[in-house]
Amino acid sequence: MSLKAYLYGPFTRLGLIVAAISCAIDQAAKLWLLYAFDLANRGIVHLTPFLDIVLTWNIGISYGWFPQESDFGRFVLLALKAAAVVVLWAWLARAELRLTALSLGLIIGGAFGNAIDRLAHGAVMDFVLFHITTPSFRFTWYVFNLADAAIVAGVIGLLYESLFRGAAPDEGAAKAP
Repeated sequence: MSLKAYLYGPFTRLGLIVAAISCAIDQAAKLWLLYAFDLANRGIVHLTPFLDIVLTWNIGISYGWFPQESDFGRFVLLALKAAAVVVLWAWLARAELRLTALSLGLIIGGAFGNAIDRLAHGAVMDFVLFHITTPSFRFTWYVFNLADAAIVAGVIGLLYESLFRGAAPDEGAAKAP
């Protein structure tokens, strides 16, 4: 199998466009919140009774697991992320369905968005806080960002495809040669 087959397939362009758009939206939101909105000096911004904007810096991976404060630890996390993106890109090149390409594009774009943060700031900027508070109950989700939301949406798309792939044919499926 040629190197081109590992890098490019029928839906690679779609996946990479989705990755670029999701990464750009994530980075634009983060840059605006940091520098135009000045979130660092505003504290918690209450948008709704269940949704706040608050600045946190994640030095670990998802949900703050495996926090890394050293340069070496951050490099290891970036190297793991780079390896994951290479594997996801190879999967994207072999994608036969638009949903697969869209989903992988969201995951790759989210990974790049968070990697840019780690390179630029040494940590990933998170800012969305979902919570439910009643007189007798309190639920608070982890603080996340738009890159994280793209990754989750991509994983949901892949799960949907894996569960329901045979249920209905995809009109966008690539034709076998």
